Amino acid sequence: MKKQQERGKLIVFEGVEGCGKTTQLRSLRDWLIVKGWQEIASLAVNTSSAPKFLVTREPGGTELGGRLRQLLLDGHHQEIQERAELLLYAADRAQHVAELLQPHLAQGTIILCDRYTDSTVAYQGKGRGLSLSLITQLNQIATVGLESDLTLWLDVDVEIGLSRTRQRGAADRMEKANLAFHQRVQQGYQELAQTYPHRIVRIDGGGTPEGVQQKVCQVISQRFAEWNYPLLPH
Repeated sequence: MKKQQERGKLIVFEGVEGCGKTTQLRSLRDWLIVKGWQEIASLAVNTSSAPKFLVTREPGGTELGGRLRQLLLDGHHQEIQERAELLLYAADRAQHVAELLQPHLAQGTIILCDRYTDSTVAYQGKGRGLSLSLITQLNQIATVGLESDLTLWLDVDVEIGLSRTRQRGAADRMEKANLAFHQRVQQGYQELAQTYPHRIVRIDGGGTPEGVQQKVCQVISQRFAEWNYPLLPH
């Protein structure tokens, strides 16, 4: 079994609205539990010998982040200036990295995170048209250089994804943006995947949830083998 003092891994789920990333993250969480992994709370002290994992998200992975999420997505109806939006996401990320990600990675925890730095490049960079060099600088400041070990990009047609969000009911602030914005975001993910193939894996998100889950688990099984992490047989 992998020694607990060794650094954990940061696994991120990314994609356009309605791509299914949250659903697939939850499915992976259930799969890991079946495989013998223990899910822990963000501030839990782990005494079990079982390998451990943590589920979190951006924005909103910390108490401060939860308040920022309300401003950015959930309950804010006043227009937010684009640079202000960028800085709010950076503030959420800086708190998230310092309070949650770094301490748990240092303890050997596997972290499953719903969105991370690539979202800012795709949404605020390509979608909003803000400076990519500025975003790179802000991400570096907020993360202190912490990158994902694996990013699962769930690639789905933008219009299909938006139709899924409409079926869920009330749309958040980002989901309400026009189609052209979301198409630019999708282009941003495509360019990121081409630029960082060592950490970003494209997964076709257009199939059934079960079919997509199978693809996700195949990638995770392969990476866990490379990282020498334990997976119990079915």
